[in-house]
Amino acid sequence: MITIRPIPAFSDNYIWHLQHKDEHWVVDPGDADPVMRALGRNQLTGILLTHHHFDHTGGVPALKQTYECPVYGPASIELVTHPLAEGDQFSVLGGQWEVLSVPGHTLDHIALILHADGAHHLFCGDTLFAAGCGRLFEGTPEQMFRSLSRLADLPSDTLVYCAHEYTLSNLKFALTAEPGNPDIEARMASASRTRAEHCPTLPSTIGIELATNPFLRTQSPVIQAQTRARADSEGDSPVEIFATLRRWKDVF
Repeated sequence: MITIRPIPAFSDNYIWHLQHKDEHWVVDPGDADPVMRALGRNQLTGILLTHHHFDHTGGVPALKQTYECPVYGPASIELVTHPLAEGDQFSVLGGQWEVLSVPGHTLDHIALILHADGAHHLFCGDTLFAAGCGRLFEGTPEQMFRSLSRLADLPSDTLVYCAHEYTLSNLKFALTAEPGNPDIEARMASASRTRAEHCPTLPSTIGIELATNPFLRTQSPVIQAQTRARADSEGDSPVEIFATLRRWKDVF
């Protein structure tokens, strides 16, 4: 059995710690110190990266030097020893992994899907968030919409491990973009209780995101009306609705 635990870092990052027997891997270690504390006397077996931003890679040099471990991730990242790209598959932690290219937040962004123990685990970095999505720092709305659509097509029970605790702020926007959605209201109440207990709201699932994430709900008549009413509306196509939503969220 694989265990997956969040390691909090910075103000709102999660570094995901995966363990299978004596294997220990981490996803997107922006800071080495909390990883080393979480490992204790255990050795780090390897590192997985989704994109090049420093809050996801800053801990790699120290971890790689200390544990002499491999680094899997986009070829654009200097310290990667095992470059990954669209369609690649590999086996670690007793499971099978597949790689999806999901540009938008950055051009080199990948998503990593682990199939193990009869479950699907999605490590999506800053592409898909709980009730949200990443900013478009390098890619276009068309690229990000296509990337999110690919993730939305995964099985509904796929567990979603994103890299930031943004759930409450994203749900506030979701309620504004789609007022009256009972699934969003229920998720806000549940997430508020969870955060009041200082617990992570993650992982989510693809099914939950399809019901509550406005960036996956461009087909909603309410969202369509909300974006159409905005002065910066680009139009009524799914990509144009997404682009309007993303710009709205940027200033929300």
